[in-house]
Amino acid sequence: MGSTSTAQYTRMGRRPQQSTYLPSIGTFDTRTSSAPPYSGLLTRSLSLSWRPSTYYRSARVEPTQSLNISTAQPFSSSNYLNNIDNVKVPPIFPSARQALYTRYTPKDWHNAQMTNYLASDKIRSAAERLRSDAIRLAREKDEQSFKNNAESSKRLGERINDIEYWKNELEKTKNKLKNKIDDVEFKRREVERQLAETEKPLRIAQENLYEREKRQGIDLVHDNVERELIREIDTIKLTQQKLRQMLERLNTQNALNRASLHELELDAQDKFRARVLDSAAHHIKTTSRGINFYEGIENVDNTVSVPETWTRYTEENIRRALSEMSQSDELLNASNQLMAASNNDMWSQWNHVNVSLENRVQEEQVAKHKIQAHLEKILQEIFDVEQNIEFLKKTIADKEAFLQVAQTRLETRTRRPNV
Repeated sequence: MGSTSTAQYTRMGRRPQQSTYLPSIGTFDTRTSSAPPYSGLLTRSLSLSWRPSTYYRSARVEPTQSLNISTAQPFSSSNYLNNIDNVKVPPIFPSARQALYTRYTPKDWHNAQMTNYLASDKIRSAAERLRSDAIRLAREKDEQSFKNNAESSKRLGERINDIEYWKNELEKTKNKLKNKIDDVEFKRREVERQLAETEKPLRIAQENLYEREKRQGIDLVHDNVERELIREIDTIKLTQQKLRQMLERLNTQNALNRASLHELELDAQDKFRARVLDSAAHHIKTTSRGINFYEGIENVDNTVSVPETWTRYTEENIRRALSEMSQSDELLNASNQLMAASNNDMWSQWNHVNVSLENRVQEEQVAKHKIQAHLEKILQEIFDVEQNIEFLKKTIADKEAFLQVAQTRLETRTRRPNV
């Protein structure tokens, strides 16, 4: 509803009844249509004789419609002439006879004319005011239309700037997240490669243990070398377990990064389409081609957000991407530290095993030299003993002649006679 200083305007509806000074038109009788309904009508009295002595007598008239209303319902269908009504012309004699009792005075006629003149002046004055109000209303609506169009164009421009800003932010964050995904993927390959490289040292350590089981006798000792080899195997297995856990964490983090990247891409695509549509709407003018009426389009509300929630949605996507990138950085640092610590632990334990092996080898070599020295001595002693045995045998052989002499002497003496 619009308003000015002199009039008010509402929506077009049923026209209200207005008071005028014109008599009712739709209720005239066809037989007395030349005479307006007037309060000073004269009628024939039914209680008098056929030709009464009182020629004129005022009669009371109660019209069905107000005399100030020209038409009761100007838009009623009963006021339109659909078919030609049958006009019954009364006979001349009854018409003349009735005219004797229905005439007006000249004063009545002048009053009716003045009433018509006054009503005409008021109607024309009202029409002039209505025309001036209509012109003023049209100008105001023109100004309001231009103002609203400029305001909507301004709002569309601001909206396009907002969309462009957030779209650029999404693109920047998306590029950073892509680089971070590549870094995590590269680190994942490094962890996989290091995990694969731990298989060979583990197999070597296990084979060393298996080979040491081939020792014989007392050499099957649980020495420092065996303890270091077992510790090396445990270190390698623990390193493999940590690397597998880190590999799983890297895969999970990259999956989260890709999910966040997918949300950013969808949001960026929506921003791009919204910017294209808003730009197209921003360039539409009254002289543009293809403009048309779309009845009821102002009542269609297919929006799912307001500017605050729209901005918050994009901010949450960017905040999630930044959080995932921060988690990725922490995970990359942790993986670097784990790889460095694993390498140090494995190299340290490998060195310990080598030192233990060298010490054990030296110890065994010393023991071997000692055993060889003792063996040489024993062999020499055996040789000396064998020489002594030969000497003794020769000595025994040399004593056989003396034994023979002694035995022969004894045998000879056994042959002595008697006492």
